[in-house]
Amino acid sequence: MGVLNCTPDSFSDGGKFFNTETAIERAHQMIAEGAQIIDIGGESTRPGAVAISSAQEQDRVLPVIEALQGCAVALSLDSYQASTMRAALKVGIDLLNDISGFVDQEHLQIAQENEAVGLCVMHMQENPLTMQLRPSYQDVVMEVNDFFKQRLAVLKSHAIASERVVLDPGIGFGKTPTHNLMLINRLADLLVHGQPLLLGISRKSTLGLILGSNQADRTMASVAAAMTAIEHGARIVRVHDVGPTVEAIQVWSAIKTERVDGYLY
Repeated sequence: MGVLNCTPDSFSDGGKFFNTETAIERAHQMIAEGAQIIDIGGESTRPGAVAISSAQEQDRVLPVIEALQGCAVALSLDSYQASTMRAALKVGIDLLNDISGFVDQEHLQIAQENEAVGLCVMHMQENPLTMQLRPSYQDVVMEVNDFFKQRLAVLKSHAIASERVVLDPGIGFGKTPTHNLMLINRLADLLVHGQPLLLGISRKSTLGLILGSNQADRTMASVAAAMTAIEHGARIVRVHDVGPTVEAIQVWSAIKTERVDGYLY
């Protein structure tokens, strides 16, 4: 899953793809590098981010979504605003990536009414403005699992098929660096629900702390973290650096399967 931030203030690449034409060009670049999903967002949800209006968000994402119709990869909307979800569905979207975990009743209604769209249910403690002030858990893995269990039960009660759902533990969303590392290391414990897992740690501050610096280039660290997540059971990794991650996955897959495609001997 390639990250496409159509925002002026996202934590890693804010402003780079704020222009519609630049965002579309970046999407095609990620597709050429091997992205299978493009996750399009118009509002930064970095720690401390202030919410924007749905009109602002739609002005940023809808032209990009429209331009990418027919691009042969899945399109994902990264939004927790119901009106933006509805607008994007009218244009054409394959996955709703809701950082609020489909807790809102209107979000559930939207999911219920649009049976063909996939749903990403993410765990977040608090909200983007407050989530990193005092993250606290008795057992972060157990509590994230409890949240997933509760949300899946609610989705089922709304006749929403589990086959449509992917789960995201929400690295960096109301978690300390230790919580983040625990979730990745114990990712297999989150497979108990039988749902595919999505994980996004690309370029996040926890990686900077591990490296002991605030250097801008966290590409190699992000690839290493993504591969660890895959090894521990993630089915989708949400990344900024698509090309290097795809190459790492190709090598990992060849080793795991003991096969190189096209090799005849």
